[in-house]
Amino acid sequence: MDPRTAAHTLTRIAAFLELRGESTFKCRAYEQAARSLVALDTDDLGALDRDGALARTPGLGKATLSVVRDLIETGESRYLAELQAGLPPGMTDLLRVPGLAISKVHLLHEQLGIDSVDALEAAARDGRLASVKGFGAKTAARILRGIEIFRASGTLSLYHRGAQQAHTLLAAVQAHPDVRRAEIAGAVRRHCETVGAAEIVAACSGDPHAVAASFARAPGVRTVTLEDTASPSITFMDGAQLNLHCVHDADFAVALWRHTGSATHVDTMRALLAREGITLHADAVRDSRGGSLGIATEAALYHLVNLPFIHPEMREEGNEFLLAVAGKLPTLLEVHDIRGALHCHTTWSDGKASIAEMAEAARVRGWSYIGITDHSQAAFYAGGLTRDRVLQQHDEIDALNAAAPGVRILKGIEADILADGALDYDADLLDRFDFVVGSVHSRFAMDRQRMTERVLRALDDPYLTVLGHPTGRLLLSRDPYPIDMDAVLEKAGAVRVAVELNADPKRLDLDWRLLSRAKALGVAIEIGPDAHSTMGLDNMTIGVGMARKAGIEAGDVLNARSVDEVLAFARARRAAQH
Repeated sequence: MDPRTAAHTLTRIAAFLELRGESTFKCRAYEQAARSLVALDTDDLGALDRDGALARTPGLGKATLSVVRDLIETGESRYLAELQAGLPPGMTDLLRVPGLAISKVHLLHEQLGIDSVDALEAAARDGRLASVKGFGAKTAARILRGIEIFRASGTLSLYHRGAQQAHTLLAAVQAHPDVRRAEIAGAVRRHCETVGAAEIVAACSGDPHAVAASFARAPGVRTVTLEDTASPSITFMDGAQLNLHCVHDADFAVALWRHTGSATHVDTMRALLAREGITLHADAVRDSRGGSLGIATEAALYHLVNLPFIHPEMREEGNEFLLAVAGKLPTLLEVHDIRGALHCHTTWSDGKASIAEMAEAARVRGWSYIGITDHSQAAFYAGGLTRDRVLQQHDEIDALNAAAPGVRILKGIEADILADGALDYDADLLDRFDFVVGSVHSRFAMDRQRMTERVLRALDDPYLTVLGHPTGRLLLSRDPYPIDMDAVLEKAGAVRVAVELNADPKRLDLDWRLLSRAKALGVAIEIGPDAHSTMGLDNMTIGVGMARKAGIEAGDVLNARSVDEVLAFARARRAAQH
């Protein structure tokens, strides 16, 4: 049992306890225990329990430790199951509606008897919700939008969770004795922001239908559709979903291609093949006489229509074919092109690791520099730094750099872009940083014109190096705030401010569709892990995958440059404005 899964269970228990009206102290005990588990540097809580270290973990009490041990032993929590059983079934769904805090769910249940999303929607539409103290018409409208997001998301999950689930299922498929090879396809292979069911293609040594049937009838399966085919859709008892495509080994390449590309990509390719007298039939291609063409690789399939290989991440909207025909497919960014990270938090604000620990983690990942960007003072809720604490942090960074840790530590800050467009801190203090990331963290409800003007004013500040998570979206939770990104990107290109692809899987902001526009305008892209722990630095890999979807190359990325080039970029920005 890993710490994050256990922490998630404890957090859910805290939520259910609050819904039941339990004491704040009891609820907070489970939340604190969850935070303590996340801070542990291990992937195996069972090992910690066996040597007694788990029981000594600060923040874990008798009750919470009992829940964790239940998870270690059985993979489930009997206490959580009891809490769920004692609530109306629809109450759990209310917890997933963006913008509806647990305290509000409890209040609405008490005052209006709301116990489901349908009941919540009815109350929001007929005016009852707006009549409750602390709500009002605007809040009711926001909750209606949250309900839309909840319903639209369905069984979607964030990329990193979907990818993890897909790899777990892939291992099970590969272990089948009649599976020669198997690969993940679909949205995970295309590196989409959110994913649904895992798509896996398996090449079989025997009858593909028989292999598929063995998975469809396996223990732990809850439901199966298309059960009598070689491509069943399987839902397991824990909610995991698998679309399994079993094929003969000779059809593997075509099947992998077909189940990877979007519908637009596949249909476009089908039309191009038809022009050559070639038919795409299920997971095979046939010539004009109906003969099967042996296709050993995906590259060979594209070669049939005189096109170069199109990378999986780009197989989305059809524009990739225009680039391929014109011979302008980009040389996509690779993980090894990244030379440093420029958006990282430490224990100085709301991070979990020290500066030294983050620097060492950067060195382990092969990077030559790391930018420390703790929150500025306006973000008091996240431990934002006062002027005095900034100066103290700079002294620590100087000392660490002098000790030659092997990684250059840069003095950065994530400065709040205030409501009037000014950056948090005065010019004298901003001038002490090597670079500045500016982000909007408040007043999201501004209209499109005011929000755009706010960010455009920030771009005029000579100390702004990078515009952080430019649209403020939280995937499956919060829409982007209204903003004219065309105007912002044009201005960023003109004044030479980089824009961020925030690689936190909850954000992935700027959207990859807008990244291609930024590239066309010559805007430098900074891929920021927004890391709040050493493990958070691995968000960089997710960010690189998202950049590849937009056709981003190494030359487009600020942190694919050397540390001297990054510093020169920041200095040039300031010099041009003086």
